[in-house]
Amino acid sequence: MTKERSEMAAAVADDVMLDPRHPPEVRETLALDAMLDLRHPIKMAAAEFAAESLTDSGVEGFDAGRWAMAAEFGVQGSMIPAEYGGFGRTAVEAALIFEGLGLGTADNGFVFALASQTFAIQRALITAGSERQKRRWLPSLASGTAIGCFAMSEPDAGSDTGAISTIAEPQADGHYLINGTKAWATLSPVADVIIVFATTDPSKGHWGIAGFILESSRVGIEIGATQRKMGMNSCPFAEVRFTDCVAGPDDLLGSLGAGGSIFSSAVEAERAFLYAAQMGSMERILNLSIERARRRHAYGRPIGSFQAISHKVAEMKLRHESARLLIYKAAELYDRGESMTMAGALAKLQTSEMAVQSALDSMRIHGAEGYTTAGPVEAELRDAIGGLAYSGTSEIARNLVARLLHVDRPYRSISSG
Repeated sequence: MTKERSEMAAAVADDVMLDPRHPPEVRETLALDAMLDLRHPIKMAAAEFAAESLTDSGVEGFDAGRWAMAAEFGVQGSMIPAEYGGFGRTAVEAALIFEGLGLGTADNGFVFALASQTFAIQRALITAGSERQKRRWLPSLASGTAIGCFAMSEPDAGSDTGAISTIAEPQADGHYLINGTKAWATLSPVADVIIVFATTDPSKGHWGIAGFILESSRVGIEIGATQRKMGMNSCPFAEVRFTDCVAGPDDLLGSLGAGGSIFSSAVEAERAFLYAAQMGSMERILNLSIERARRRHAYGRPIGSFQAISHKVAEMKLRHESARLLIYKAAELYDRGESMTMAGALAKLQTSEMAVQSALDSMRIHGAEGYTTAGPVEAELRDAIGGLAYSGTSEIARNLVARLLHVDRPYRSISSG
């Protein structure tokens, strides 16, 4: 992206993004505008940036140069408060940015890496970190000079956070000795700082978990080899092994025993907003499919004139629009400080599952070309499938929705007497 275009895109975004001091009714207007305007200026500024700067870098795997460009554009600092070097944007604004990034580039893995950083790692630090921890890490995370990773999942413990086996053993001098292995830690191969969750008292389950924020170079931390995945290869993950790693009281994130709540809160936000990027990719796939349906001819007419094709395109549009409504509803609830657990779970379910179906339908519309690696669709399907697992599986999300609807509770009638 040229300097002039970068400045222009940033100016467009700044012109429409809101000052945190604006009254609530102005913020509500932004949420409504986000829902109704498919070409919202914030979204389109991000899409233009992504199309010019986050596509076809020629670098296999993670691209540090593009990470720096994204930070210069303001992506990583979007939700970091201004006093720590960020822009203090709302969740609605951040969702618009990531929707635009997903629309603008086909590098879904790189955009996922940016989203994971913004909505999980940084949110945990912003909401639970001490003033010293925030001052140390948030400015460098916002500027892109530091990268963070989240280490919670283990080979035998994912959504069941109370089952983690990594131990933080309290020492007599107030320090902790961390031992255990974390799996599938996003961005761990390139991370400078790690937020790790370990249990200080296994008998307390979820309430015995503590969070620690540690530099990745600390003695006792070993990052494993980058693991190969089905898709999103520009977003690396690996095992993180802790062997007698010493953590001090100043490394504790939040209070002792609050780690489970910190993790759950961060993942709830990630679950709702990280999928804004996938929502943007759904629109991009829809546009590719419409173009293919109009350009490809069979029996003397465009294949889009056949009902079998046109109905697939219509379904893709329906999936995309419903995902947008759910995601921006969750973002608005978050900005209001209201519970968004149900909205976030529904947004994750709709977007992740429908993105897979839309990518599959697009492959069918593209025919044999859609199955080739040279075509524009095959990688989209592989990337979309990842959405069924990250931020909790679809099954976990369905369990959460069902529990919020109280379907697991026995029905008790109330006697009129």
